[in-house]
Amino acid sequence: MTKDVLVAISGLQIADADADKDAQPIEVINSGEYYLKNGKHYIIFDEVMEGFDGVTKNRIKIDGDYLELKKNGVSNVHMIFEKNKKNITCYETPYGNIMMGINANRFDLNETEQNISLDVDYTLDINYQSYAECKIQIRVTSKTEGDFTLS
Repeated sequence: MTKDVLVAISGLQIADADADKDAQPIEVINSGEYYLKNGKHYIIFDEVMEGFDGVTKNRIKIDGDYLELKKNGVSNVHMIFEKNKKNITCYETPYGNIMMGINANRFDLNETEQNISLDVDYTLDINYQSYAECKIQIRVTSKTEGDFTLS
């Protein structure tokens, strides 16, 4: 994969089983940089939050059944998604801090020479209370590849 990549992240939260059919994913696409170091994938990109000055720097690390997301800037968080393990973190937002529990129960990582595709299903706790069943899709594609889709 080339250093210059496109990063697409799609997230879906289902707080109520009946709401599944009405749930809409949140999707963002950014330019970023990709590195492979010691068998681990690193993706770095900047994110702009609407209505706020400054950027949030994002770093994603993928290693087998392990996903780490660090955000520094307007929002700050260090999220860890490990299969069948619950991780607790504090998410610092412009609106206040939120305690989050993340318990990943499915990892589906697919790699080719020009693409990385990761699907993670997880349960989310907010302030120590069960909140939602969630899905996150991460698609990383070399900018030179040209065929870029979220699905």
